[in-house]
Amino acid sequence: MSRSEEEIKTAVRQRYGRLAESNERSCCGEPQCCSAEGTDLPNEALSIIASCGSPLARGEVHEGNTVLDLGSGGGIDVFRASKLVGEKGKVIGLDATPEMIFRARETAKKHGYQNVEFRLGEIEHMPLESNSVDLVISNCVLNLVPDKRLAFNEIYRVLRTGGRIAISDMVAVEPLTPEERANLSDWSECIAGAITVDEYRQLLLEVGFTNLSTISEGEGEVDRVKSITWLGEKPKTG
Repeated sequence: MSRSEEEIKTAVRQRYGRLAESNERSCCGEPQCCSAEGTDLPNEALSIIASCGSPLARGEVHEGNTVLDLGSGGGIDVFRASKLVGEKGKVIGLDATPEMIFRARETAKKHGYQNVEFRLGEIEHMPLESNSVDLVISNCVLNLVPDKRLAFNEIYRVLRTGGRIAISDMVAVEPLTPEERANLSDWSECIAGAITVDEYRQLLLEVGFTNLSTISEGEGEVDRVKSITWLGEKPKTG
């Protein structure tokens, strides 16, 4: 039995809507991927984390950059990035879950963040101008998207030439069966939507990304998937 895109998106939104209204930490990879202790970030963001890596630490962030965080959730990586880009920079959080956007906006307002904003929207149809972003980051989110080619095309579109990606995500150790991909619970748990490293790389190359490399973030919680971070860029010419 196959699942429609709408069934998958509904299951994902429901899970993360519940997460937004709780104070739960959800790690798809190693526990340290969710660690944020010892930082000066808002407690409202620290208490709600869903991650599998450290894309912001892997990506090259410069003062004055415009950074886009896909699946920004409670805003933890947005608030981290805001300190790196400075007053002349900007960080945009994009999330498809209204409850997450509401919570992140309230946190930003409460703590006086001036260089961040949160937008409601899907990665496959981003409410952003083309060629407007220097760095795209994402933490355990692309595996939740049914149409990954469309998502990667959108990432490529919004990046400026020479723009970069730092994407932490779950990948499948082996190709999943149709039965495994039909499990809606596993979709929302970052398993059923995972593709293999080779499939991931091929899609990124076909979309046009270059200088691709991966960094292992550790094994996942189940033996079917593992966490890695992808680095790459949109060519400066072409």
